Amino acid sequence: MTDLVIGADGLPRCAWGASTPDYAAYHDGEWGRPLRGDDALYERMTLEAFQSGLSWLTILRKRPAFRLAFDEFSIEAVAGYGEADVTRLLADAGIVRNRAKIEAAIANARAALDLPDGLSALLWSFAPPPRAARPETFTQVPALTPESTAMAKALKKRGFRFVGPTTSYALMQATGMVDDHLTGCHVSAAEPA
Repeated sequence: MTDLVIGADGLPRCAWGASTPDYAAYHDGEWGRPLRGDDALYERMTLEAFQSGLSWLTILRKRPAFRLAFDEFSIEAVAGYGEADVTRLLADAGIVRNRAKIEAAIANARAALDLPDGLSALLWSFAPPPRAARPETFTQVPALTPESTAMAKALKKRGFRFVGPTTSYALMQATGMVDDHLTGCHVSAAEPA
């Protein structure tokens, strides 16, 4: 499989984005498009943390259940969760039931509430300048960058968990802080999600 493929609809896209209908919808409609807003970015940060060690497709397919379980990723609501909520979430078969990740999601909501300028402002402060050109292949896409490393360090300093440099870079890709769609891909990353 090459890194860029022509989908059944005749459109060129990054190969991973043509592998399943779920991925095609995510690739075409969300991934790499600029996303702002504290709750929206908290959702993506939380899902990236839950994805750690799992397939993104698993998380994507469970996203509706995650949204229901985590009050639509309202930072204020999740920050108020207690042990009863942890127990409830550990019993929810619709999500990934991992105590450390659930507790991290709650701790991260609390940390986000403490940010004077909000989560969106903090995360976007690490966005690098746009590249001169999109990558030609995925071998040209890094797993982490100096910016994602700095983001992870700043988040950890503020009490966030499950936010290492690789997870931070995946968050940057998913939310349009970087454009890792390949040259020739039909998606215009400049359009907001």
